Amino acid sequence: MFATLKKTFWSFGVAAFILVLFIPGFAKLQGLRDKNVDLEDKIRRLNIENALLQQELRRIENDPVYQERIAREKMGVVRKGEIPIKIIPEKNKR
Repeated sequence: MFATLKKTFWSFGVAAFILVLFIPGFAKLQGLRDKNVDLEDKIRRLNIENALLQQELRRIENDPVYQERIAREKMGVVRKGEIPIKIIPEKNKR
């Protein structure tokens, strides 16, 4: 009976030692996998954003109507003879 108890004790000891050795590495591996999934998701989002920006760039380079709209809205450009009007919103009265 003492021999069986001794074998059981050694078996638990060896199992505990193996767990102590491998659990930190396993936890780090799981953390790296999670980080990898997050980075792959970020890459997908950035690829979509890049495609949209490339499409916008092509439109700006090749579409004169769009170029004019951008110039008018973003840069305040007006045609010859037009009078620009700037609307200033009222401040909240309290």
